[in-house]
Amino acid sequence: MRPLSTSVLSSCAPTLQQPTIADTYAAKELPIAQAGLLANIGPDGAKSSGAYPGVVIASPSTSNPDYLYTWTRDSSLVFKALVDQLIAGGGPAGSMSSLIDMFVTAEASIQQVPNPSGNITTGGLGEPKFMINKTAFTAAWGRPQRDGPALRVTTLLTYANWLLQQNNTSYVTSTLWPIIQLDLDYVASSWNLSTYDLWEEVYALSFFTSAVQHRALREGSILAMTLGHAGLSNNYSLQADRLLCFLQSFWNSTSGYIVANPGVQRSGIDANTILASIHTFDVDASCDATTYQPCSDKALANLKVYVDSFRSIYTINSGILENRAVATGRYPEDVYQGGNPWYLTTFAVAEQLYDALVVWGKQGYLNVTDISLDFFRMFDMSISTGTYTTSSSAYGTLMCAIRSFADEFVAINANYTPSDGNLAEQYSRTNGTPVSAVDLTWSYASALTAFAALEGQTPVTWGAQGLSVPSMCYIPVSVTFNVDAMTVFGENIYLTGSVPALSNWDPSTAIPMSSVNYPIWSTTVSLPADTPILYKYIRKDANSVMWESDPNNAFTTVESGSQTLDDMWR
Repeated sequence: MRPLSTSVLSSCAPTLQQPTIADTYAAKELPIAQAGLLANIGPDGAKSSGAYPGVVIASPSTSNPDYLYTWTRDSSLVFKALVDQLIAGGGPAGSMSSLIDMFVTAEASIQQVPNPSGNITTGGLGEPKFMINKTAFTAAWGRPQRDGPALRVTTLLTYANWLLQQNNTSYVTSTLWPIIQLDLDYVASSWNLSTYDLWEEVYALSFFTSAVQHRALREGSILAMTLGHAGLSNNYSLQADRLLCFLQSFWNSTSGYIVANPGVQRSGIDANTILASIHTFDVDASCDATTYQPCSDKALANLKVYVDSFRSIYTINSGILENRAVATGRYPEDVYQGGNPWYLTTFAVAEQLYDALVVWGKQGYLNVTDISLDFFRMFDMSISTGTYTTSSSAYGTLMCAIRSFADEFVAINANYTPSDGNLAEQYSRTNGTPVSAVDLTWSYASALTAFAALEGQTPVTWGAQGLSVPSMCYIPVSVTFNVDAMTVFGENIYLTGSVPALSNWDPSTAIPMSSVNYPIWSTTVSLPADTPILYKYIRKDANSVMWESDPNNAFTTVESGSQTLDDMWR
């Protein structure tokens, strides 16, 4: 019997009490995914020839695409899965610890490698990938990518806290803390800067990056205090508070979803947001919307919008009912390698739902709000806003239906997994055959974490419980925007940007600017203090809208008072 189901199976259809396709697939695929992941870790992995000890190769593929490199992001997520296994007792502590220690040594070395992003003190920690012999990759690339240091912090912090419980303080203080502090200092000083996103395509602010940075700073503050570094702890906590403020700006209340990369000229619907929710999951935080926990109303509303965006664009999703699972990809406008479903994104949807079910089962109720109502109505059209406890029939009905919905996403991946169980990066949008990089390590890691969530396992908590948006978020500062722009008759200049006060990038509600001092156009706006802001100017006439050229303008508001920005139209 599956542990996650025990609290709700009694009210489910009898067939749901038997093993499902998801159960059967997980039982078969779990050892294959574990072996596939380990095969891609040097020096002894069967498919990682040439990789130094503890180095994770993204894939053994060397052409179309060439992934025979090590990414800080991918490596950290892979080893986070292994650390969680160690803590849960999923493997022999000796061999697993030895492998994790090799990763620690490798990352300590990689941190120190000068690279095109800089060195250890000038931004080099934001370099996204390296050669598998731990030397710098020097060709053109999307850099910096600021999620890697934060994810490495979380992986090493999780390991450090477990070691402290084993009374191994010396290794934590002498080996782990110096690595962790370097990354935390980088995150604390750069979280409000633009970054290439986790897909390495757009240079903007990224919800995924900001969410994992917030987690890293929050739990880093706790460990710093534990180790006696009060000053560092206070700074990390302060920056975490500011970042938590900023995270709220990614929510688009009009459209009802999280905008993954504000200011980028596409929908903003992106697996980025689903991945952020599962990788910042804290079972003790319940359904907190401030940190976008998996069962929060915002995360659930966002999940529905994200999943629905793929229903009509993939041939393999044709004919599937609107309340049933479909294969999902990175974002609906994706064209990379043909723009296909990914194993890891489809697993991520299932994992978010499993995480939500665990919390609802633990607390004994679920809340339906105006924000999450459309999500819950996929499973019961008669449901209304309110709180539904275990004593209500609606609770059992929803729990069973959502469990089946989650299982279906796993079943979709099962349907498009080849008979040998090996997981590529993607599968074809037209016929489901595996495409792009073979044996993607992140695909295997995503399978392991999804299967763990399916069984009701939860990672250790990290301090998200009881957090609230600090009041300083809403202290306004006055910002005057001036732009030098020549126009023609009937044309006017407007301002829009990444926060609600700047219309959340909506050109239809952009702020009109005054031309009293033409050709200087001006407007003054009240904005939240100490907050990173992206913005652009646009030209509008009766028939058209013209945006400034990329990249977005960027700045951070002052902590108090006022400031003035002087720009030239691009």
